Amino acid sequence: MSPVLRAFLISILLIAVSGLNLADANSSGKTGSTTSGCGCHNTDAMIMPTMNGLPSSYTPGTTYSLTWSGSGMSSSGQGGFNLDSSSGTWSNLGNRVKASSGELTHSNDGQRSWTADWTAPAVGTGDVTFDLAVLYANGNNMNSNDNWGTNSWTVPEGAAPPTNTPPVASNVMITPSGNVEVDQSLTLSYTYSDDDSDPEGTTQIRWYVNGVVRSSFNDVSTIPSSSTSVGEEWTVKVTPHDGTEFGATVESIDSADIIDIDSDGDGTLDGDDAFPSDPNEDTDSDSDGVGDNADAFPNDPNETMDSDGDNVGDNADAFPNDPTETMDSDGDTVGDNADAFPNDPTETMDSDGDNVGDNSDAFPNDANETMDSDGDTVGDNADAFPNDSSETVDSDMDGVGDNADVFPNDANETLDSDGDTVGDNADAFPNDASETVDSDMDGVGDNSDAFPNDANETMDSDGDTVGDNADAFPNDANETVDSDGDNVGDNSDAFPNDPNETMDSDDDNVGDNADVFPNDPNETVDSDMDGVGDNADVFPNDANETLDSDGDTVGDNADAFPDDPDETKDSDGDGVGDNEQLAAEKAAAEKEDDDEGSNWILITSIILLLLIAGVAVFVIRQKNTDSIIEPAKNFDQQLMPGQFKPFQATHTEAQVSIPQSDLTIPYTEPVAEPTVVQQWTDENGNTWRSMDNGTTLWWNGTDWQQS
Repeated sequence: MSPVLRAFLISILLIAVSGLNLADANSSGKTGSTTSGCGCHNTDAMIMPTMNGLPSSYTPGTTYSLTWSGSGMSSSGQGGFNLDSSSGTWSNLGNRVKASSGELTHSNDGQRSWTADWTAPAVGTGDVTFDLAVLYANGNNMNSNDNWGTNSWTVPEGAAPPTNTPPVASNVMITPSGNVEVDQSLTLSYTYSDDDSDPEGTTQIRWYVNGVVRSSFNDVSTIPSSSTSVGEEWTVKVTPHDGTEFGATVESIDSADIIDIDSDGDGTLDGDDAFPSDPNEDTDSDSDGVGDNADAFPNDPNETMDSDGDNVGDNADAFPNDPTETMDSDGDTVGDNADAFPNDPTETMDSDGDNVGDNSDAFPNDANETMDSDGDTVGDNADAFPNDSSETVDSDMDGVGDNADVFPNDANETLDSDGDTVGDNADAFPNDASETVDSDMDGVGDNSDAFPNDANETMDSDGDTVGDNADAFPNDANETVDSDGDNVGDNSDAFPNDPNETMDSDDDNVGDNADVFPNDPNETVDSDMDGVGDNADVFPNDANETLDSDGDTVGDNADAFPDDPDETKDSDGDGVGDNEQLAAEKAAAEKEDDDEGSNWILITSIILLLLIAGVAVFVIRQKNTDSIIEPAKNFDQQLMPGQFKPFQATHTEAQVSIPQSDLTIPYTEPVAEPTVVQQWTDENGNTWRSMDNGTTLWWNGTDWQQS
């Protein structure tokens, strides 16, 4: 066969093979493949689909939770499935599971196990068959080296659940019934029966008082007497339960009407008897806890007895056993009637009639004197200082006795505390012998006052001629004023009128306290507090972003492709942006629709081309039987995508030795041709070679090209 014809036939074959859609995958589900499987994918090894949750036999109408996957591979990665049941309904579809044409399939290829609930069909359906196909893809976006398999299960119909007859409650009664005294308990009784012989379940009991349910006694059969009150009507309703369902509610045939009793038998019912346990009392008019029959003062809640019969109750009578006395106003144990001083607990008698009690009268028998307060034997009436035993006379009438008055004849002076011969009243500093005058009345004597005529100042600690009181910095001769009150003098304060600022380290006219970047004159604000100033921050109000390298308005931290303005997200983390992947999936879906109809035409065309090529080869060989025909390179061997083909090393050019004297041009020693190490065909039908010199070649239909 001539090289031109051989190249032509091989090109046609490669074009036909490359058009086959053997790797088409459907990431959004596939139906109709439960038994045939995923034949569009090449597989290294079949997997066995598994399903959990199927019963050994189903109960009609019962819902079962099913889980399915495949054996022999991890539970994470790309995958798909197709599940069908011959009967029953699907519900509660799990993550990435959807219903289509009555079957279930995957809605996305991002997982390898799935769940759903299956509800068994009606009674009489018979056996139900489940068919399942599962595919585990290796994620190379091709159809090579994937794994799939099919499986089937048949579940027979089980016995239908038995029907249930509701239970019945009868003979519902309250004991006692009718008029029931308030001190009696109430007991419920009823008869439970069930045609299915089911034992009693959680039967409901509801008690009603005057027609209103008393929920605090739900499901109890006894009401204690302490919970009933006179005038109440108690009824009860019973709803029987057999462990499966409730029967009809039945009300008691009678009721209990709570009536009053006469506990002490005195003819007065307990409800009207103030003393229901005392047959001698039934009334307490003043509500003092003592019955009127025993109460001496039945209408006075503060009194019940009058021991001395003076018509004053014992509680109010200071002398309950003395009919001549009832009060002791001063509490001295002498009744007011016998006490000369009823309101003075220290006195009861006045022997000299001077209205001073004998106990306090220093002269109880002298009506002119009663007291000698200071005990100096001079009565208070004659003593200028009745309470001072050391004084009796005051010559200058200044209130200080002559014995203690340094100036006894000067009514203006009595003391000279500092001994400077100036009386304390005239001495501005009575306890300081070095000072007597304070011209500015500031509390500092003129002798020691730096500003004797300025009441606001006395000291100048730093000698700057500004008094300490007016000097904001009394110990600093360089500072006197702090206009903004920030404890930094105006001379040293970069912002003398701003109490919040004193320094501007970077000279940007923004104080260090307000400047987020006090040492950077280009930045002052960091709105989002991310450590990057607003001037340099592309997103000054977003603490998570500062840069937008590709200018797509999405910050680099949130941008899966910070250098690509056309992409920002990679939802499935496969390194391909969502926009590009969406376009690729759309194109693949359109290609799948186009290719599925053309596969058989292409296959038929290939077969015809191969037949034509065979005939042509035969004819040419017949014509050139005497010619030496170069063996054709065989690229027709069908290999699985990615499968390596063993290959023998190619020929090496013969080494020819030519004497240098015979050459008219400089001679170069021939170089050995590289040897083929491996040859293979990829998923698209391209044939490749790896060479022993480290290069890789591919066949373009005419010759080998280096990749």
